[in-house]
Amino acid sequence: MVNVKLYDNVLLRDGRKASVVEIFNDSYIVDIDVGGDYDTQCVDKSEVLRIL
Repeated sequence: MVNVKLYDNVLLRDGRKASVVEIFNDSYIVDIDVGGDYDTQCVDKSEVLRIL
């Protein structure tokens, strides 16, 4: 598992890039980059491939 910190930019398994805005025990709230705008979603920690 990747050691993600608050505000890290990460790559998700589906290829999208996101910024971590909140950290929970088993998930993150992330702002996903969608072409100049952001979509805020909750993702499971296993969805994060690596820190960018």
